[in-house]
Formats: sequence, C-alpha cells, structure tokens
Amino acid sequence: MYMKENKLWKLFISTFTLSAFTFGGGFVIVSLYKKKFVEELNWLEEDEMLDISAIAQSSPGPIPVNASVILGYRIHGILGSVVAILGTIIPPFVIISFISIFYEEFKSNQVIAIALQVMRAGVAAVILDVVVNLGKNVIKTKNIIYMAVMVVAFIATYFFNFGAMYIIFFCLGIGLISVFLNYRKEKANGTSMDSIH
Repeated sequence: MYMKENKLWKLFISTFTLSAFTFGGGFVIVSLYKKKFVEELNWLEEDEMLDISAIAQSSPGPIPVNASVILGYRIHGILGSVVAILGTIIPPFVIISFISIFYEEFKSNQVIAIALQVMRAGVAAVILDVVVNLGKNVIKTKNIIYMAVMVVAFIATYFFNFGAMYIIFFCLGIGLISVFLNYRKEKANGTSMDSIH
C-alpha cells in the first residue's frame, strides 16, 4: 500500500514540477516526460512514450493534458490518470490566474518581455531535440513507408503550409492502409502455408 501511495505521490510531484517549470507548449513537456518517466524513473519504455506522444498530439485538447491522462493510466490505472491530470493542470491554472490579475503591468514590463524572448530560444532548442529524437526512432525502424511519410509530412508542412490536422489524418490513413496490407499479407502467407500442409 505504501509503495502504491509513494508512486502516486512521485507521479504527482513529477507532473506538477514539469508543468510548473516548462514553457513552450506540449512538444516541450512531452520531451521532458520522456526524460523523467523513461530515462530517470524507468516507469515506461521509450516505445510507449512515443505512442503516448503520438496519441496526445493527434487527439483534441491540450497536448500536456492528453499525455498526462495516458501516461498516468499506464503507470497506475485510472487513479494514476487523475493524479497526473491534477499535477499537470494546477500549475498553469495558478500561474495564468496570477498573470491575468496583473496583465497590464506584465505587458508593459521590458524585463519580462526580454525574458520571454530568451525563453523562446530555449523552447526552440528543446523542440528541436524532440524532433531529432523522434526522427532517429523512425529511421531506426528502417521502414521505407515510415521514412517516406516523415519526409512528405515535413515538406507538406514546411513548404506548403498544410495544417497539422491534415498531416495527422494523412498519416493516420497511411497507417491504416499499412496495417491492412500487412494483415492481408500475413493472412495470405498463413493460407499458403496451410495449403502446403
């Protein structure tokens, strides 16, 4: 019982801390989730975290909240989801509430404006780290279809300004077709083997 409570507490503190001190949106916090729960705590496998990242980004709603729901569930079931969600939403709720009260003062403060510009550079670096790691994992599969989808999706987004939703549905369609073709191939192989016997 103590071990379960301790794990839930650690889950809450981890998501709370990451949410409180992470700036730059969902891509950044997903990268930090990977470092925390895969590399440091060893609660998840890297493949699981990549799946969580993909589902969180392709589902409606904020990416950090989506990721925390799935991550918490994988770690400790429904209660884990609740704990992870609370840890994720409390910090931004408190911070945004505070900022909204003093919005005019923050808006005209040059020091804060400069600090935010510097933070943007850091955020860009973290997002680049996420992209490189995800790209490496796709290349490691040595699957031509996956690599082709990655290249086509990048070209469509960067050069032709396709929206993220179109890219997600395109990738989903390719994924479903790929699964269907693999299923038919395996079924055909199984049938041919049966006929041999």
